[in-house]
Amino acid sequence: MHFDDRLATVLRHRATGERAAKTQFRQLLDLLGERPQAGDPALKAAAYLRLIALAEVISVPDRAAIVGENGWRFRNPELVRWFGEAHHSIAGAALYRAQLTDAEWAELIPRLPIRARGFLRHRRDLPAGALRVLDRLGVADRALPMPAASPAAPSEAAPEAQAAATPSVARGEPEPLVLRPAMLRDDPAPAYEDAKAPPSPPDTEPEPEPEPTQLSPAAPPPAPKPTPSASRTPTPASTAQPDGIRALVERIESFRKARVPASQPAEAPTLPMAELEQAAPRRTLDNFAFGTNAEGRIDWADPQVAPMVVGIDLAHKREKATPEEDFATAFLNRQPLRALPIRLRGAEAIEGDWIVDAAPRFTRGEGRFYGYVGRFRRAIAEVDTRAQRGADRLRQLLHELRTPVNAMQGYAEVIQQQVFGPTPHEYRALAASIAGDSARILAGFDELDRLARLETGALDLEAGESDLCAIVRAQIGQLQTVLGPRVARFEARIADRPAPLPLAPNEAEMLGWRILATLAGATGAGETIGLELAPDGDQIVLRAQLPTKLAGAEDVFASDVRSGGSTLSSGIFGAGFSLRLARAEARAAGGDLVREEERLVLSLPLLTASGSLPSPADAPDRAAG
Repeated sequence: MHFDDRLATVLRHRATGERAAKTQFRQLLDLLGERPQAGDPALKAAAYLRLIALAEVISVPDRAAIVGENGWRFRNPELVRWFGEAHHSIAGAALYRAQLTDAEWAELIPRLPIRARGFLRHRRDLPAGALRVLDRLGVADRALPMPAASPAAPSEAAPEAQAAATPSVARGEPEPLVLRPAMLRDDPAPAYEDAKAPPSPPDTEPEPEPEPTQLSPAAPPPAPKPTPSASRTPTPASTAQPDGIRALVERIESFRKARVPASQPAEAPTLPMAELEQAAPRRTLDNFAFGTNAEGRIDWADPQVAPMVVGIDLAHKREKATPEEDFATAFLNRQPLRALPIRLRGAEAIEGDWIVDAAPRFTRGEGRFYGYVGRFRRAIAEVDTRAQRGADRLRQLLHELRTPVNAMQGYAEVIQQQVFGPTPHEYRALAASIAGDSARILAGFDELDRLARLETGALDLEAGESDLCAIVRAQIGQLQTVLGPRVARFEARIADRPAPLPLAPNEAEMLGWRILATLAGATGAGETIGLELAPDGDQIVLRAQLPTKLAGAEDVFASDVRSGGSTLSSGIFGAGFSLRLARAEARAAGGDLVREEERLVLSLPLLTASGSLPSPADAPDRAAG
């Protein structure tokens, strides 16, 4: 057997001088730069601590030079991220040298600091997945394209002069904009406009132009000052060289034409500020998902809003905010956030008051905190207000209807139980039927009230822990006995391992029964319903085949969808209402219930395993270079 003790051997020696420190720094980079392998986590942590200690001895330029050397491997995403948070020169050298896979880049880039991501835009060898992540985060160069060569331009200029004026640029890359002396003239009017100006009086002399400042070594030497007669007439040499403000105007015009839609002619004349009138109205942004790093800065968001919110610091203390309403207080204590008000400033689409729901994230192995993930939603939305008012009116109506129904049920029970004396059996049977109908009506009122409160966010499901696989397995066993006389059955494939949900057992049982009983009630004679329940990442997914009666409906969640005359039913308002209520319960639990072609798909988030204790709030989250 072979044991790799190179890292322990390097850490066993102490660097006594600057030269020894540089040597040990190179050794640690060479060992840590390999791809992550199984090893002692404490030994790797000690290696990062030794790098921090060596950073106090080695200067920043020397460390940047060592990191940029080509004699060592750089394939460890952890080391790349660690260097990405160091000094910008060290981070730039590390990100230029990193050699990671497509999946590793896609996972690493959103966790890098904002300035560190900017270094990656200069690399041309990144995989396609990394480029898509950079585009989604809004990291890209903005350069004006070169103007197309004009066919009417004279070609008397010498090839040597053109080569000196135009630096070599690789094909397909935009040429950087270089300021030339002609751009720094006091008079912004180009020479060809001077030719149209009226001649100056004989007794006035043109003022001498100031000497231009040489900004670029590639810029040509300044031409000799023209005489008054020569300045009024453009020469072939002056028109042949696309330099100065004229070149800048041509590049801006080429950039504008490149952004014109294909349906609009590129040479179509436009009025001043005509593009402002043609600007498409922005769609109102009601909510978006986001994630933060361990410092509380947003490092990921939905693609349509990422360029506007990435980089916002949510962890700083806000004025006039109570501890219960401050993100910074919850951030320090690593507490989940529920309906926390916050105000964003910035672009017009995100400006205003928001409500934040978020939860802290911890690594599975070490329990180390590495940020929050959640969702922003508008604090005041007109649509939500209308829905809330409608739900309030419905609940008031249900309250008024419950009173007579409760009275009928009470009197029926009095007659059926012969409280006031003997009653004929015929009246007792009628009273029992009335009491049963009243109970079903009250159950329907409860379902209506529950749906209204769930869809408006006024009701939260009871938290707890339950096993969805065990619940579905038991309920299918009960339903098989009912479907047996009709020669119908569920053909279920359920995962063997448990699927813990953050719901109380009664809530999970109610949700599962509402879906399965609705499907069983709509199942026809001799019909087989396929069902699959299995984990999918951090979710548990139930896929059930729709019975024939429900598969033909355009919208299975509509209230007019009925399952037929089956004795098995999950509610008095039909299959469509029951599925709509189940969808509201699933969304309140953080999941969803949708129809995918001929299948009904239920997805619910799994309960996070508590395999290790989280790190203390005052403990450092990561090493810094």
